[in-house]
Amino acid sequence: MANAVKIEQEKPRKTRRLVRTLLWGFVIIVVLVMALVLQAFEIPSSSMEDTLLIGDHIFVNRAQFAPATRWLHRCCPYGEIRRGDVVVFLSPEDQRLYVVRRIIGIPGDRLHLRDGVVYRNDVKQDEPYVRHKFSDFNPYRDNFPAMPPSEMYGVRNQEWALSLPQYLEGDDLVVPPNSFFGMGDNRDVSYDSRFWGFVPRTNIIGRPMFIYWSFETPDNQYEMRSMGDRLGFLAHIIIHFFDETRWSRTFRIVR
Repeated sequence: MANAVKIEQEKPRKTRRLVRTLLWGFVIIVVLVMALVLQAFEIPSSSMEDTLLIGDHIFVNRAQFAPATRWLHRCCPYGEIRRGDVVVFLSPEDQRLYVVRRIIGIPGDRLHLRDGVVYRNDVKQDEPYVRHKFSDFNPYRDNFPAMPPSEMYGVRNQEWALSLPQYLEGDDLVVPPNSFFGMGDNRDVSYDSRFWGFVPRTNIIGRPMFIYWSFETPDNQYEMRSMGDRLGFLAHIIIHFFDETRWSRTFRIVR
């Protein structure tokens, strides 16, 4: 009888141990996947408004555009970079700088803008995400690439200014192999492929998935790099976490 009672007592213990083991295994798998697949970024500029605002914190899927592996592809969907995808990449101008823009052209596409409107392969594009928040006119920016690049129009990248003509066919810019043309949704202020050229395929990090936190942040906060400025803003976040967090943007999918 004593042995029977002991056996009955052991069964729940084994079940609890099994459940704990499975839970820890699940937690470890989740942590590994997040470490390998997800990367957190903060939006520092208004180039992608209103899709992404200054102070949006996003998770980026680093695996989606990476070469498929034997095991990770079973849980992470892979895909080619498509027109309209929002992507994070290393700036062609500064490899230390992460940039987020929308892909407007893929290899082989013929592009031009007329009065700020994109024409791809001779078809006028309907882009509901685009915002024009200023009434100024920049002939280079708005009628790209009809106007030669110039510092007067905001083109600071001389390498791009010199190489741009080789990609022109008639009125169009032709996207070369293994390259992409990216632009910000906030077209009047976006510093993008019009000003520094194509995004190499190897520079692309991944695709933003969703906003996990959004906080009202000054336009120039990313320029404040001193320890005092950073600690001051951290204190501001702690004090105003609840009233300056944009709660309505939490877990918003990036499209």
